[in-house]
Amino acid sequence: MVMTDDEKHVSGVLRPKDAATLVLVRRDGTEARVLMGCRHAGMAFMANKYVFPGGRLDPGDQRIPVLRDLRPEVMARVAKGIPTRRARGLALAAIRETFEETGILVGEPGRPPRTRSPAWQRFFAHGIVPRLDGLDMIARAVTPPNRTRRFDARFFMADASAIAVTLDAAGHEELLTPSWLTLAEARALDLPGITRRVLDEVELRLGDAPGTRRPAPFFRFLRGRTEETWLE
Repeated sequence: MVMTDDEKHVSGVLRPKDAATLVLVRRDGTEARVLMGCRHAGMAFMANKYVFPGGRLDPGDQRIPVLRDLRPEVMARVAKGIPTRRARGLALAAIRETFEETGILVGEPGRPPRTRSPAWQRFFAHGIVPRLDGLDMIARAVTPPNRTRRFDARFFMADASAIAVTLDAAGHEELLTPSWLTLAEARALDLPGITRRVLDEVELRLGDAPGTRRPAPFFRFLRGRTEETWLE
């Protein structure tokens, strides 16, 4: 396996890559539903597991200008320990990956900016520009050591009303059969542990009164065990 510079082992442990996930919640019926899909059996990481759409931060994600940015309190949470530009890029990565894996574009009609990123060119071809003001960061998790892939993932949550366009994403090679599932339906599937914990966070937030500010859990492996702290 050929390692890139940011994948090299540090003290024998693979350095985690920045990644982002988007939890879309639809509340147009008697029960809230979340968008999930099954990862392809041939994937090296979490094969056959049901997950939310998401993936690695790409360099182009940090170069996309936005008119509607993350809310100040959300930006402060995402940007802990990293530059603001990278924090904004993580939110954009969550939107881009959701488009690539499910055919859903989160944003609004607008004049697309210029970009050299092929992925964003495909997104902008539909006349939609991303907006970040409806996103909240509800969790962060670092993959434990000694895994085939490691990620430092930020989990964003947004209401389905933020969806501007839904395309047919049939046959995607990473996330199969994206579906809107109730929380009970999702919990009955084969889920990674972190996905199950994030579902708990989603349920808590759905029960919050408007304007409630809830800290986000941060999961990481320290001193031989998983530690949970909180991000304000």
